[in-house]
Amino acid sequence: MYTVLTYFVILLVIVVSAFVTLFFKNELERMFQEKNVAAFHICNVLIVLMVAFGAHTVMTIYMMGSKINLFLQLAILLFMVLPVYVAGHLAFEKYKAVYRKYNTAEDGKVIVLNEKYLKKKKRFTKLKNYNALSKED
Repeated sequence: MYTVLTYFVILLVIVVSAFVTLFFKNELERMFQEKNVAAFHICNVLIVLMVAFGAHTVMTIYMMGSKINLFLQLAILLFMVLPVYVAGHLAFEKYKAVYRKYNTAEDGKVIVLNEKYLKKKKRFTKLKNYNALSKED
């Protein structure tokens, strides 16, 4: 029972840490103006693997009170991390493609604003009359 609980918690930790590292990878790519750098992916997988291994170690030692086999657990966690990371990366890239602000031509000029991005950025209806008193003057 504890093993199932441990791996369920580890799976949640992997999903959250993969999302966070993919978000930071996206921001680093924007900052350095690079596209799909393999080093970012390798670092992200290693970071997620370290977080998952740390969580697994804590759950195993403190909850079950047993020892861990280092290489066996690293192999199991690696086989858990890779599919989750790849699926998260593909979902994140699809989300970025659908909700990007605009499409560009080959020479870098903006062709058209993306309608889905504009629909996503709707303002709250309460903010419409937020500053109405100052506009009356």
